[in-house]
Amino acid sequence: MMEVIAVVRMNMMNQTKKALTAAGVDAFFAHEAQGRGKGFVNTKLLEGAEEGYEEAAALLGEKGKLYPKRMLTAVVPEGDVEDVVQAIIDVNRTGKPGDGKIFVLPVAGAVRVRTGETGEKSIL
Repeated sequence: MMEVIAVVRMNMMNQTKKALTAAGVDAFFAHEAQGRGKGFVNTKLLEGAEEGYEEAAALLGEKGKLYPKRMLTAVVPEGDVEDVVQAIIDVNRTGKPGDGKIFVLPVAGAVRVRTGETGEKSIL
């Protein structure tokens, strides 16, 4: 089993949900999140602001703020990871900064509380 975590734009949430369902993923979590990528901030200005230079902090302005995002989490069988990741990419890629990020992590185990099923049976 693998955990797929995707950070996407707020306005892409409905398309992403449809893409996940089409890829066979009906169960997932969605969380409100805030963040930014490294492309949104000038690191030299950030360093100057952290050192206390008021000019750097003023120039940093809006570029240092956090942007609203959605974070989706789904646990899927290992054989489905490529399809799920590609489905997320297909609906979220615009080619512009802020399209999002996808993380894939191994899951050691899972238990369905209601039935006591374990392993992949608990996620299918």
